[in-house]
Amino acid sequence: MAASIDTKNEAENKEAEQVVNPWEVSAKDGGKIDYDKLIDRFGCQRLDQSLIQRLERLTSQPAHVFLRRGVFFAHRDFAEILDAYERGDKFYLYTGRGPSSEALHLGHLIPFMFTKYLQDAFKVPLVIQLTDDEKFLWKNLTIEESQRLARENAKDIIACGFDISRTFIFSDFNYVGGAFYKNMVEVAKRVTYNQAVGIFGFTGEDHIGKVSFPPVQAVPSFPSSFPHLFSGKGNLRCLIPCAIDQDPYFRMTRDVAPRIGYHKPALIESLFFPALQGETGKMSASDPNSAIYVTDSAKDIKNKVNRHAFSGGQDSIEKHRQLGANLEVDIPIKYLSFFLEDDAELEHIKKEYGSGRMLTGEVKQRLIQVLTELVERHRRARASVTEESYCRVPSSFGN
Repeated sequence: MAASIDTKNEAENKEAEQVVNPWEVSAKDGGKIDYDKLIDRFGCQRLDQSLIQRLERLTSQPAHVFLRRGVFFAHRDFAEILDAYERGDKFYLYTGRGPSSEALHLGHLIPFMFTKYLQDAFKVPLVIQLTDDEKFLWKNLTIEESQRLARENAKDIIACGFDISRTFIFSDFNYVGGAFYKNMVEVAKRVTYNQAVGIFGFTGEDHIGKVSFPPVQAVPSFPSSFPHLFSGKGNLRCLIPCAIDQDPYFRMTRDVAPRIGYHKPALIESLFFPALQGETGKMSASDPNSAIYVTDSAKDIKNKVNRHAFSGGQDSIEKHRQLGANLEVDIPIKYLSFFLEDDAELEHIKKEYGSGRMLTGEVKQRLIQVLTELVERHRRARASVTEESYCRVPSSFGN
C-alpha cells in the first residue's frame, strides 16, 4: 500500500521543462507554466463545466468569477463533496497561509477570496492554518518573527470577511499538540523517507526539520485534529481550496488517510497569479515591484501598473491600431480577468484592445481603478479587525 504514493522525484523534475512544488515554481527558460502537463504529472482532474453547473444548482448561487474564468481549474474528488452535500452530509473547508511577509499581495488573497465564497455558498465550517513553523524552517526568520508575521497575516485573512462563528484560525506554534499531534505521528509513521524524497524532492543537504514538516500540513484534513470543533464527527469530509503548488502535500495525505480511518481530503486548485512583469510563474514576495500588496497606496498601485505591468500592446500607436494587442501575454488583461466582476465589460475590453481600438494606457487605467477599489476595501476591513477577532476560538461549530 505504501508504494501507492506518487514517488516521482521532484529532483528529477529539475531537468524537466518546469518545476512546481510548495517552495519553487518555475518554467524552463522563463516560459509559462503548462497546466495541462501539470495535471497529467500530479494526477488531478480538470474542473469541467458540468461540476460548476452542479455547484450552482446545489447552492442556488452563481459561480464565482474564479470558477467562471478558470482560475480554479483542477480538483481531486470535488464531485464526491457535491455528492455528500446533496445527500445532506456536511463537510468542512481547510486552507492556509505560510506567513513569510509583512503584508499579503493579491496572489495571496485569491485562495481566501474563493474560500469565503465556498463558505458562504455551502454554509460550512472553515479551519485556516498559519504555518509559522514552516516559515521558520525554510526562511531566515526567528521563531518570534514567524509568529509576529502570522498574527499580522491573520488580520488580512480575517479582513476577507469570513463568517467568524464558523471559522477557526490557528498558528502551528500555538496549536500543535494533543489530538493534532497524534494524527501527525500517525501520518509520519506511514510515509517512508524515500517516499518523502520522491514527493517533495528533499536532498541530503536538507535538515530534518524540513523532512518532518509535511504531516503538520496534512492533518488539518482530519476532523479529529480539532476535537473542540468536531467532537463525534470523525467521518466529516474535508475540501481544500489551494494553489496547485500545494498538491504534493495532499497527494501524500490522500494516500495515508484511508489507512488511518479517514476520508481522503478533496481539493479544488487554482493556477498561479502572474507577476506584473509577465506570466512566468507566480508573484514573488521578495520582489516588491512584481506584486500589488494590500498595503499599497493608490499612488503605489498606479506607479506599479503603469511602470511594471507587462503589456501585449504594440510599440507604436500606428502599429497597435493596425495589429491590436496580444492578449495572451498582456498582464493588465490577465489581472482584469481575475478581479473585474462584470463579464460583459471584460469581453468588451478584450475585443476592443485585441482589435487595436483601445490603447494600453486605457486598459491600464481601468485596471488601476479596479485594483485601487479592491485594496481600499480590504484596508477598511482590516482596520476594523480587533485582537478579539484573531484570538477567538469557537467552542464548537455545531451542526
